[in-house]
Amino acid sequence: MKLLEVVGLEAGYGPTTVLRGLDFEVAEGGVTTLLGANGAGKTTTLRAICGMIPVRGQITLAGQRIDGRATEDIVRAGIAHVPDGRGTFMELTVEENMRLGAYTRRDRQIRPDFERMFGYFPRLKQRFRQQAGTLSGGEQQMLAIARALLLRPKLLLLDEPSFGLAPLIVREIFEIMRRINSEDGVGILVVEQNANLALSFADRAYLLETGRIVRAGPADELGRDEAIRRAYLGY
Repeated sequence: MKLLEVVGLEAGYGPTTVLRGLDFEVAEGGVTTLLGANGAGKTTTLRAICGMIPVRGQITLAGQRIDGRATEDIVRAGIAHVPDGRGTFMELTVEENMRLGAYTRRDRQIRPDFERMFGYFPRLKQRFRQQAGTLSGGEQQMLAIARALLLRPKLLLLDEPSFGLAPLIVREIFEIMRRINSEDGVGILVVEQNANLALSFADRAYLLETGRIVRAGPADELGRDEAIRRAYLGY
């Protein structure tokens, strides 16, 4: 089943069109990756899904149209976004950042979810009262993901989760995200500069070039295509 379906998506900034008729999907419980060079439109795609910029086309989440809706309504519908740069509130504590993640929830029974996040990210429990600005880059990324998951989303959007992090930390974070996908059934749409890593993580991949999808298919199939690796993925 389709969790997210995007049809004919066009978006941009002011008079500049960036996305030119994108069609793609994320399966329920699936992991999809968007690949492409800088400027291809990957981050713009995530912003368009979240309602952060005007769009044309159709975006459907779990059978409900969400295009044209306000960002806060899209969040309530079940989409959580971890932006490039993490979006951590540096002056707040780890606890305060996590509580913000649950702010839109109607229920206030968040302690069990805190404990679940500590199971995924034990360091956050150790740093619970610590100011977020004093965390390492990897810990900040863990906090950003945990904060997003406290929304209890159907779909998690991740923008460059490995950026600026040491390889060991990157592997740890991606292993945790595999667990989250497997154990909680959260669908994931990831934009990632490390194409090899993204293709090993995802089950479906779309390759963007100047705002258009030029290839799509199972992630392992695209990863085996030598011509695609040389021309687009840089490995």
